Amino acid sequence: MRLISLLLAAMSLAAPTAQAQTPYTHAQTKAANLARMLAEKLNGGLRLYRADRCMYVTRGVDCLVSADENGYRFSFKGGAPGWQQQSPPDPTLETEVLISIDGDEILDVPYNGPLR
Repeated sequence: MRLISLLLAAMSLAAPTAQAQTPYTHAQTKAANLARMLAEKLNGGLRLYRADRCMYVTRGVDCLVSADENGYRFSFKGGAPGWQQQSPPDPTLETEVLISIDGDEILDVPYNGPLR
């Protein structure tokens, strides 16, 4: 029993935690949520607009363009509710947002408008 405890302790010391590998995980989640909510507000609210489903996935990883000391830059499409369920999907808008590295502040909205 003591050997198993020692092995488990050694394994926990040797294996890096997910938090250690991605120190900004919580901040990136906050940043993605803030970027999505801003796009919803800028484009008429949830009654008129839905962001790309990648912005509803934890940390918005598929919409993340860059993450560095300048912040998190997200770029994503959107449109009327149900646009992604259409075949083919028919987005009408595109949004690009830069959020601070701590995930708390909107730094810039380089683009929010028709598809480029």
